[in-house]
Amino acid sequence: MAYQRPKGTADILPGESEKWQYVEATARNVFKSYHFSEVRTPMFENFDVFSRSVGDTSDIVTKEMYDFHDKGDRHIVLRPEGTAGVVRAYVENKLYGPEHPKPVKVYYMGPMFRYERPQSGRMREFHQIGVEVFGSEQAAVDVETIAMAMDFLKHCGLQDLKLVINSLGNIASRQAYRQALIDFLEPHFAELSHDSQERLHKNPLRVLDSKDEKDQAIVADAPSILDYLDEESTAHFTAVKQLLGDLDIPYEIDANMVRGLDYYNHTIFEIMSNSKAFGGQYMTVCGGGRYNGLASELGGPETPGFGFAMGVERLLLIMDADKVAMPIDHALDVYLVSIGDAAQRANLKLIQAIRQAGFTAERDYLDRKAKGQFKTANRLNAKVVLTLGDSEVESATAHLKNMATGAEISVPFAQITTDFKAVYETVLAAE
Repeated sequence: MAYQRPKGTADILPGESEKWQYVEATARNVFKSYHFSEVRTPMFENFDVFSRSVGDTSDIVTKEMYDFHDKGDRHIVLRPEGTAGVVRAYVENKLYGPEHPKPVKVYYMGPMFRYERPQSGRMREFHQIGVEVFGSEQAAVDVETIAMAMDFLKHCGLQDLKLVINSLGNIASRQAYRQALIDFLEPHFAELSHDSQERLHKNPLRVLDSKDEKDQAIVADAPSILDYLDEESTAHFTAVKQLLGDLDIPYEIDANMVRGLDYYNHTIFEIMSNSKAFGGQYMTVCGGGRYNGLASELGGPETPGFGFAMGVERLLLIMDADKVAMPIDHALDVYLVSIGDAAQRANLKLIQAIRQAGFTAERDYLDRKAKGQFKTANRLNAKVVLTLGDSEVESATAHLKNMATGAEISVPFAQITTDFKAVYETVLAAE
């Protein structure tokens, strides 16, 4: 039997994994500059964490979750997104307490799981990088978090980006708009897709998010939620727009954008890329928004929240398509060539000393002849080759060769084990 990975998953192999490490390291560095700290939550949660927070009319809950009952008959879900689990951790660990400075700013990265048709940049096991901010209602939080997302994507080499924003308002504004939207859509009920018919009275805003072409044609003439914002909601959205202007961040407003999750209110946003990966069409690479009621929904106090998430697979797809140069160094500092049994034993001590001095080092483990070992050193792009034979072991002296210039020097073993940094700098300087 030929074993294969499950459909919708991928093996991230050497040569590719370094790109992932680069993106993750870039995220950590950018987020650190905004004073965010990492949080790590379980890859599986209780079903109710997502059914209560994401919304029982969302595609995630109704169609896409990997859920099952474990041996204790607990209803478990492989996490389909990051926010709900982070909010659950915030509530359970009482990060809202006075001993935790506000706002609480965290980021996460890791695998998520959704059962959907695999396609380019969208897998059943996929990876997200996301952030959450708890404890402040200020529009400055919205704008600085959006700015951080833009900052991170630009650090990853993305060029042609577009920011799209909208406001879903507070509860009062949404309730007023909800009824207006139902009144508009009901005469078109028979023309709506089955999913939109199901959502019409449960969560009509989700109809605006439909990918069905007939639904999209109908909602094109729907009333705008921006016309139903009350004074509080209007003031918040106005402040967001003003602050984006202060930072010289251009944006567009899309009144039909609602995002796919039910917990959002006030500001929502998407950052879109016009990458070659998408054939010159703008596609979303990052999205998020404000969710002021989610902590209380999961048993905590009323807590303002704001966050975003982005898919790592899609981000790397864009970086590859747009030929973004990633500063990934595959070069090997030192390759040790051993000729004879005595040299093999001496090699072991030297290579460990070199590694402990902070250098990358490799040696032969397949009993190759000297010629084969030198070929391997070339394939691995070794900068320096250290050669040991019986005579070198007897004199306790090694030969080191600068592979770029061909220059060679001889160095006592003791100098290699006590100060290899100086030895390495000397051989690299040799001409």
